[in-house]
This record gives sequence, C-alpha cells and structure tokens, in this order.
Amino acid sequence: MKDMLGVRTVVIAEIGVNHNGSMGQAKELIHQAYFAGANYAKFQTFRSESLASSDAPLAKYQKASSDHGSQRKLLKELEFTNADFLELKEYASGVGIGFLTTAHDQESSAFVLEMKLDFVKVPSGDVTNLPFLERVAQAGQPVLLSTGMSSFDEVQAALSVLTSAGLSPHDVTVMQCTTEYPAPAEEANLLAMVAMGDKLGVPIGYSDHTLGPITAVAAVALGARVIEKHLTSDVNLPGPDHSASLEPGEFREMVEAIRVVEVSLGDSVKKLQPSEVENRKIVRKSIVAKKLISQGDQFDAESLAVMRPGFGLSPMLWHEVIGQVAHRDFQPDEPIELS
Repeated sequence: MKDMLGVRTVVIAEIGVNHNGSMGQAKELIHQAYFAGANYAKFQTFRSESLASSDAPLAKYQKASSDHGSQRKLLKELEFTNADFLELKEYASGVGIGFLTTAHDQESSAFVLEMKLDFVKVPSGDVTNLPFLERVAQAGQPVLLSTGMSSFDEVQAALSVLTSAGLSPHDVTVMQCTTEYPAPAEEANLLAMVAMGDKLGVPIGYSDHTLGPITAVAAVALGARVIEKHLTSDVNLPGPDHSASLEPGEFREMVEAIRVVEVSLGDSVKKLQPSEVENRKIVRKSIVAKKLISQGDQFDAESLAVMRPGFGLSPMLWHEVIGQVAHRDFQPDEPIELS
C-alpha cells in the first residue's frame, strides 16, 4: 500500500450514508474528506429490497436516530442509484481523492466489482456470507475484510474462502471492528487486530466506531495499515451513523496525528539518530581526574571520576584504566589519557 499511495497508512473517510440521501451533501463530504487529508472517500452501495427483508427490525443504534419501523424503510431513504455512484466517483477524481464504496448485497456487488476500485470492502455483516465472499474473491482485487461481530474462527474461515479462490493473504487486509455506533472504547480490542495479523499472516487495519480520534491513532501505533473512520458535517444530524463520526476539523486532526505516528515508528533498528550526533558528545561522559594526579601515580577509584562531556575515554574502559600509571600530570577534571 505504501508503494500505491506513498503513505504508510491508508486513511479512509467513511461517508457511508451520512449524506442522508442528498447528492449535494455527498459531494460536500467528498470535499471535506479531501481537505481533511484522507486518501479515500467511501460510500455504501445497496438495494434496500435486496439487503433487508420487509420485517427486518431496526438495530438499537438505528432506533435512536430513526422513527422508521423497519430497516428496509430506513435504508430506502439513504439509497443512491448506480448512476449516482458513477457520478460521485467522477466527482471524487476531480477533487483529487480516491473513491470507494462498499457493496452490501449480491446485486450491488456486481456493480461495485465492475467499477474496478482500488479495494473491495467486505462489510462485517458479510463475514459469514459465503456466496458474497466467493464473488469478491473471484474478482481478484485487494480486499478489506471487516470483522465486526466475528470470532477469530469466523475470520479465519472467511479468509480461507478468499484465498482458496486465488487471493494472496497479502491482498487481504483484516480490519478489526466493533459493530456498535458509537462503540465503547473498552471494546475496541486493538490487540485482537495485532493477534489476527500475526496468526493469519495478513496486513491489518482498523474500522473505528469509537468516539473521537484516539483509538484510531493508537491502532496505527500498533501496526494498522488502513484506518477507516466515519466523517460527517455535523454529529447531531439525524441518521444512524452521525453520532459515531468525526466532523471535518477533528477528522483532519486525526489524520495529522496518524502521519506523526507513522514517521515516529521508524524502521525498528536501534541506532544513533542524526539529531543526536552533537548531543552525544556533550551529554555522554568521559573518565577524568577527580583530583591532581602526578606523573607516575597509579590510577585508582579514588583519583578518577566520570563527568561530562564525552570527548575523552569512555567510562566503559574504567576497569582497563584502573591500575595503569599516569604518563604525565593531570589536573582536576582533566580527561585522562593513556600512554
């Protein structure tokens, strides 16, 4: 991913359905995602009749922001056409930001896969959807596998479906996720993200539904290569996801923090850094005379001290110096030299 985008961590602004059914709002959020520093603006593609049955109840978080009696009625008001998504993709290209959208049903998946986007997102609700997984795998495109509500065994089984169809594990980024809006920080379980990467041999990422930017930034410090976070123009707007989203200013602060974390991670090799070179000479110490030492005196612990700066003999040579004979006089605080 670094070669693709020139960044260590891909940041996705999840607009999702925060457009509230308005193309104008969708385009404005694409602009906001760009100015916030995101690499992608992402949406959700679905046909409400194919995604939810007529009597599918609302989730608790959906009830909190909607008076619709069923998921299908709620989703219908948030649905865009295929032509809308093609227009948004072109619009994002003009703005200068990547475009992604998540398919949530078989019909929509065919359309999204035909768009040949940089990543195909498998949403948390489809981790156990075998036909959907097979269809995604057969497309041969890099996959973001979201794992909300899943056990490790379910994630492993989903990955097996994807790789058995020819995808390399390196093409599947496993995204830790907690499917609640907003999600409690204590249920983020970021260490599960790290463990999945180690056990499955895949890149890891984090789809964040917690309040604020802190958990997402922490995920980057733990090795997340993809961060997905909801973006809204106003967290108080009606709709299922706004309350778990960041407004543009806070989203930008999150991206800036992520970029600082990226460079601060370094390369894992412990070494002298360029900014430390001059400081090392001043802050480190040398073996010096604690008192007047005359030529011919034997160096001992009573006559020597360790003091700054570090221009002279290293204190690591202490035992080699002890017992040797001074080849000249040394004044107090003067660095010791051996003949």
